Amino acid sequence: MVLTPSTMVELGTPAPGFSLPSTGGGAVSLSDFEGDPVLVMFICNHCPFVLHLREHLADACRDYQERGVKVVGISANDVSTHPDDSFEKMVEEVSIAGYTFPYLYDETQDVARSYRAACTPDFFLYDSSHQLVYRGQYDDSRPDNGTPTGADLSAAVDALLADQPPLEDQKNSIGCNIKWKAGGEPDYFNP
Repeated sequence: MVLTPSTMVELGTPAPGFSLPSTGGGAVSLSDFEGDPVLVMFICNHCPFVLHLREHLADACRDYQERGVKVVGISANDVSTHPDDSFEKMVEEVSIAGYTFPYLYDETQDVARSYRAACTPDFFLYDSSHQLVYRGQYDDSRPDNGTPTGADLSAAVDALLADQPPLEDQKNSIGCNIKWKAGGEPDYFNP
């Protein structure tokens, strides 16, 4: 298991637009969330870092949604090398994990590149103007160390919803690298 840190995009960066197929049918676009805060997560089905927090993440996202934050999960892995991340398996994962947010498939990996996503999980929280207010880890737990709490991401959501400035202490997310298509690894990616 290779540990890959997130890229820590500059706060205030606008959310790149997207329109991607959803496991729930149809397509979901960033513009669907105009005027609402939104959490964009790069996740996948097989990553041990995502599996470690999957149950807690599903519960936390339900809470965020109830509090007015729109949430989307995006899988961008190359399914030719990682078939467990196929769209069909994503549909199954929604049911198994209990996800209530749209789970989207970025087959071209263009959306992952536009967000400068590097790992799974990789979290990007945007305010209602879709300006970045948090990028970083879910919490300090890892698959071999601790129980998920979601403390870091939840603190960022709490601050956002309380109209407080972005948290000063934001730590890189750590996870498995996104499985880029052959020759498609972005130049910002730093293993």
